[in-house]
Amino acid sequence: MSIKLTLRRSLQAALVAAFSVAALAAASVALAETEAPAARAARAVAGMTREEKMSLISGWFGLSLTGAPPPLNLPPPPGALGSAGYVPGVPRLGIPALQEADSSLGVSSGMETGPEHRSTPLPSSLATAASWNPKLAFCGGAMIGSEAHAKGINVLLAGGVDLEREPRNGRNFEYASEDPLLSGIMVGDSIRGIQSRHVISTAKHYAVNDQENGRGVVDEIMSEKDLRESDLLAFEIALEHGRPGAIMCAYNKVNGDYACENAFLLNTVLKHDWGYPGWVMSDWGGAHSTVKAALAGLDHESAHTWDPGDYFGELLKPELASGAVPEARLDDMALRIVRSMYVVGLIDDPSKPGGAIDVAADAEVAARAEEEGIVLLKNADGLLPLAASAKSIAVIGGHADAGVLSGGGSTQVMGYGGEPLVFPVTEGPVAGLMKRVYHPYSPLAAIKTAAPGASVAFSSGDDVAAAVEAAKHADVAIVFATQWRTEGQDASLSLDGAQDALIDAVAAANPRTIVVLETGGAVFTPWASRVGAIVEAWYPGAEGGRSIARVLFGRVNPSGKLPITFPASLDQLPNPKQPGSGLTHTLMGRNDPPFDATYPEGAATGYRWYQERGLTPQYPFGYGLSYTRFGYGGLKTQAGRSLTVSFTVTNTGPRSGAEVAEVYAQPPGSAYRRLVGFTKVALKPGETRRVSVTADRRLLADFDTGADGWRVRPGGYALWVGGSSTDPLLTGESTLQADFIQP
Repeated sequence: MSIKLTLRRSLQAALVAAFSVAALAAASVALAETEAPAARAARAVAGMTREEKMSLISGWFGLSLTGAPPPLNLPPPPGALGSAGYVPGVPRLGIPALQEADSSLGVSSGMETGPEHRSTPLPSSLATAASWNPKLAFCGGAMIGSEAHAKGINVLLAGGVDLEREPRNGRNFEYASEDPLLSGIMVGDSIRGIQSRHVISTAKHYAVNDQENGRGVVDEIMSEKDLRESDLLAFEIALEHGRPGAIMCAYNKVNGDYACENAFLLNTVLKHDWGYPGWVMSDWGGAHSTVKAALAGLDHESAHTWDPGDYFGELLKPELASGAVPEARLDDMALRIVRSMYVVGLIDDPSKPGGAIDVAADAEVAARAEEEGIVLLKNADGLLPLAASAKSIAVIGGHADAGVLSGGGSTQVMGYGGEPLVFPVTEGPVAGLMKRVYHPYSPLAAIKTAAPGASVAFSSGDDVAAAVEAAKHADVAIVFATQWRTEGQDASLSLDGAQDALIDAVAAANPRTIVVLETGGAVFTPWASRVGAIVEAWYPGAEGGRSIARVLFGRVNPSGKLPITFPASLDQLPNPKQPGSGLTHTLMGRNDPPFDATYPEGAATGYRWYQERGLTPQYPFGYGLSYTRFGYGGLKTQAGRSLTVSFTVTNTGPRSGAEVAEVYAQPPGSAYRRLVGFTKVALKPGETRRVSVTADRRLLADFDTGADGWRVRPGGYALWVGGSSTDPLLTGESTLQADFIQP
């Protein structure tokens, strides 16, 4: 680390610690936010006692874990609604309590399973990202924001921005993609949707939360340049699109310091370079100190009972008295929290329990996201969509008779519509977080409805011989294959159990075999050449069975494109052996031995790594088939300080459909091309439309750590336009002039 960078970080810590309430309010106005909320927040905080300010910066766990040791088994404080977190308000000043719930895929039920704790589950964030449709992301966010508001929740711990750098990460289903532009836009619009309902959303887990094994002890080692051009750029774009009221820092270390006491991440990048005016909260159990964390930029200790000490409570008082933590820093913390409350509107439109929820309408929002996010990976000889001639159908495996799989951990939602199928995974106080849940939206029932004249038989797949026999006597066999992922542990890239062998046996019995994947990320498909069709359905969410059936039978033309790369083997990964893979992991993992995780790919995440090394994945980023065909033409570019690319897209096939047109650019001297823009266009058969995409200039640039900004190289930029990262249908070149962009 350079002396200059060290001095810069120290200066930023000192500046933030010295902020006065008035100065921060003025800074908020200067950051182009509404003036009134900042002024109202400043007046409110100026009228608070020290005790009232301190009550805002230290939260409580909103549940009681039966069987856990103290203090996790203590009753929640009065006023808590039984969700993940509770922060007392200041009633005399009109500041309400914060009721915080886990989220991203719906309002989480915490660890409860009863009917009163049900919510509408969205499909996994991967499914929404696979739609490449920011409007869908906004609608999904608005839906869960509305349900939260109706339940009395006013903070959703949503907005998973982390890049899918490590494909085995157990939480990848909560994140969006391996690309900073796609992740930033899709998650940012989801955040914006949540906050449109006067509910604060976080963006998380800041930063480089790339694995669950050893998440509490791993030190993620990356250069500043690589961070700025990948993981941090994703957060920067998400903050611009979504303007979240809060940022949740991660469990892991980054370059030697825990993320929740990392002055470079919190003060230098987030608050100074990006001018972020909201507050930084720790993840549950993610705080490690008082003075260091406060001066590094942490504003709020979440659910302090999860931490080894009450760092922003009793332990803060003597540090304030001694001046180790300046009083102005306490003012800064409180003001950032209250300001977000005013900006998002939760003070003027408070959430209250008992509000009306339109379950049917909300389910349709989730179903549309799933239908646009399903990716057709293979369709040999036009096997799909299924025709009326399929008089007998064998449905095999995946508990398709009961429902659709969901991801585990703190974001687990218990859906409406009947009793879920639940398999406990562990025992003890966190058993509620670690359970395998199938939402009650049965694909089998939906297939029967979609094919009323067909004979539809179900085989669980547990008995391979019975499954083979069913497949032999059917016109078509549909195998539902699952891979469960959860917070708290990382995953294999293989399907669960012996499902690969089951698929091989069924395909040998019936070549008209369709595999429907319900997975939390990329998986190996060793049987791909032997089956007729492959459909990636992710974790499907509400009405997921119906959404899958609508795609299988052609009621919906698939338009999803992969937001991640599916590797062909572990040898293709930057880290074939995952750091920390040998740990015996617990949920918090504080006693795990510390270790480093380094990333040979640097900023070349995902598809960029494959290009740089000349590797051919199983399925590339941006790939997805349709029941129709699309042609491209008429490429035109306009360049100078920025780059705009226009072209035509034509539906040359027999069905209406939607195409995701992806634009990639390769700067001079770069070893890989980068996604710089995209658009989704719906077309009728024979219809042509000219579309225009303006590149995000940061994706054309390299980050200059010496100048603290982005430099665009002068020269010719190679362009690829088409339907995936590896299959350009149009190519060209555009010349850009040198430029410098400040963060």
